[in-house]
Amino acid sequence: MALDQSFVGRTYPPTAPYEVGREKIREFAEAIGDANPAYTDSEAAKELGHPDVIAPPTFVFAITFKAAGQVIEDPQLGLDYSRVVHGDQKFAYTRPVRAGDRLSVTSTIEAIKSLAGNDILDIRGEVHDATGEHVVTAWTKLVSRAPEEA
Repeated sequence: MALDQSFVGRTYPPTAPYEVGREKIREFAEAIGDANPAYTDSEAAKELGHPDVIAPPTFVFAITFKAAGQVIEDPQLGLDYSRVVHGDQKFAYTRPVRAGDRLSVTSTIEAIKSLAGNDILDIRGEVHDATGEHVVTAWTKLVSRAPEEA
């Protein structure tokens, strides 16, 4: 079943703030094998002009994908998540994510396309800190695979 095109442009409410912790940043950096000291050492981060450790660029995916759950779980959209694969991801930063940030995400459906029986859903997540400052925009592309024919 094709996704409802009238959902293009729909924006969902901002998420509750997510507090970015130093330990979460360190764990993420270790998990992806990135030894950049700006991710684990406050002094190294300060030498680079940051107030505290910063997160690797892909760290924010965990926050934005969780926020995209509002879209994914919207029963009116008609997305069968059991058929979904992650198609693409990109980020545009205003500034790095920092330890101590309290981030909220507002998700918007940017596009819905059908291609060879597959539905392609583009979701934009605008990430702001507690003061309302823009931190990053994340784009997530999800592909809902066409059902197999009997």
